[in-house]
Amino acid sequence: MLSGTFSARAYAFFDTLLWIACLNLLWVAFTLLGLGVLGAGPSTAAAQILVRKRARGDAAPLMRGFAAEYFRNFGKANVLALPVLGVAVALSMNWNYFSGAADLFSQFMAAGIFVAAIFLAGATCYVFPMYARYELPLAQYLLMSSRFAVRHLAGTVILLFVSAAVVYSSSAVPGLIPFFSIGAWLFITGWLCDRFFTANDESVAAAESVSAGGNRALHGAAAA
Repeated sequence: MLSGTFSARAYAFFDTLLWIACLNLLWVAFTLLGLGVLGAGPSTAAAQILVRKRARGDAAPLMRGFAAEYFRNFGKANVLALPVLGVAVALSMNWNYFSGAADLFSQFMAAGIFVAAIFLAGATCYVFPMYARYELPLAQYLLMSSRFAVRHLAGTVILLFVSAAVVYSSSAVPGLIPFFSIGAWLFITGWLCDRFFTANDESVAAAESVSAGGNRALHGAAAA
């Protein structure tokens, strides 16, 4: 029994590793297909949709599903991704400018930009997992991701830690980048966000149920 359980877990582990590697390669290939800037958003959207399906136990064909979601969400995903990329580039350029100066104002500005970049990174971790789960107006994804990042700081810290770990591992072993780094980041953050969203939905539903029960009790008391 123990041997069978170990074999099943080992198979699931290596199957997940292979799936992540394939996801990584597809993300890179389809990002290049979109000339980089226009391909990153749709590739990320497709990846997070498939990560959520896998988290729910849906064994959808990876390559066919990725291609279908990539082209289906090409326009919407770019509407989400391009503003984030634009803000990230602006923050990077401003940080490089102010951090190179020695005066107090420049150092203060560099520190503020660094904090803004951390907040942007935390909010960005939620954008496409939220897109994969909820049907919202496009502008709402960026707004709700920012609010979720602030209201659920513990989850945001976990996502930032995962992101930092992936960046550190990739810088230490660059050979991971074309095979595992991006796929691992997409899979782990997508899986975590799906759990965070589920917990939040259950909490909101429970609060609404309690509130509805209280209102019914008040109405009943008033009628009596």
